[in-house]
Amino acid sequence: MAVVLLVEDDQDLRYSVASTLRREGYDTLEAESVRDGLAVYASRHVDLIITDLRMPGDGGLTLIKSVREEGFTGGVLVMTSDDSVATAVEAMKLGADEYLLKPISVAELSLVVKRSLERGKRDARLRLHERMASQPSAADANGLVGEHPAWKEAVSMVHRLAQLPLPDPGEGPQALPTVLLIGETGAGKGVLARELHRAADPSGQSPFVHVNCAALPANLIEAELFGHERGAFTDAKEAREGLFEMAAEGTIFLDEIGELPLELQSKLLLVLEAATLRRVGGTRERRVRARVIAATNQELPARVQDKSFRSDLYYRLNTFTVAIPPLRHRGDDAIALARSALEGFGKHFGRGVLTLSDEAEELIREHDWPGNVRELVNAMQHAALLSKARVIEPSDLQIAREADTHDGAEGLRFDFRRGPCTLEAVERELVEQALRHTNGNVTAAARLLQMQRSSIRNRIDRYGLESLVRELSMP
Repeated sequence: MAVVLLVEDDQDLRYSVASTLRREGYDTLEAESVRDGLAVYASRHVDLIITDLRMPGDGGLTLIKSVREEGFTGGVLVMTSDDSVATAVEAMKLGADEYLLKPISVAELSLVVKRSLERGKRDARLRLHERMASQPSAADANGLVGEHPAWKEAVSMVHRLAQLPLPDPGEGPQALPTVLLIGETGAGKGVLARELHRAADPSGQSPFVHVNCAALPANLIEAELFGHERGAFTDAKEAREGLFEMAAEGTIFLDEIGELPLELQSKLLLVLEAATLRRVGGTRERRVRARVIAATNQELPARVQDKSFRSDLYYRLNTFTVAIPPLRHRGDDAIALARSALEGFGKHFGRGVLTLSDEAEELIREHDWPGNVRELVNAMQHAALLSKARVIEPSDLQIAREADTHDGAEGLRFDFRRGPCTLEAVERELVEQALRHTNGNVTAAARLLQMQRSSIRNRIDRYGLESLVRELSMP
């Protein structure tokens, strides 16, 4: 239910407009002055503001200027009489979206309010697209392919958990619905998170916000998640909503939750338990209405034991847990996924129908797939693009070549026939391969190379490897 704040000093007109809005199904808050309106705005979440322009004391222009400077991104409508059209134009310059001429027509009021709220949702989706990368991973593109009972049970569990209701829009502390997905990297946590969101909202109208906690810079993650007010820090030139706010009515997917800094875990716990947040540098609580899906490939109980993950947050996340089996435990699902991926890449690369030879399928069946579905999909992409024939043989699969390489290698080797190998080039290659091996997880790559996270970050910047870092993404 959308929340509308109505600011009007004329009691009769305020009653008439508020009654109309309530009949239309809107949660309507009333104020008789700009001061009262700003007080209500500071204490409640608001989707749309309707204000008179001429009121005793501060006028509607003051209200519009204040809320826009504070970062309000919802709609603002002004009510005015014929002789103040010039003021209405000034209001539009300050950030009002439309104006209504007095006397107010009920039909026009309903139409303009509905149009403004729909425009607000479109604008929010546009901001979300602009803020986040929009490329789903190749593994996600293969959807729910698989017939193994363990995989089908995980999918069934996700469909049941999609029925968890969002908190009521009213006041009072309420917990956010939370689901924890656990499984190895590349096992399909992102696929199941999107499936849960799709099952909860088949219309696809609500946002799905994918946050990779490991990819966000440590000094910015709080502002990214919870937003910030203008002037909260040096570069905060204007207020900005956080990703929790942008996920309103939809889903926020906190991938790699185990990488969330300890100092932010308590703040996340408060958001999950009270469904409210406070922006960085802010003083007022903001309502949050979204389902939360967290995912990790780490042993969180062990992290709790070594005190690197809060036990209260773990038990809060662990209310509903879905365990995703690794690909090596899913029988012939690897063959089904390989065929599906090969079909898709064959069309994408204009190669027509590509098939796997019996020997290639046997190799796929025997491989352990430590990178799970993501590794398999990458192998099929490689084969679909570079194979010479339309029947894929073991020699076309990246896994075959890697196995051959490991069998014949005796330590690190360099091919000097291709030119000089500088230390800088070797270091760049090492960082690049670590990022590829960890699917862009900076923290995991740093751990793999036994480096400080800040050190590997410096090398990523120095060698221009930012594209390999997994940043925010959404469908």
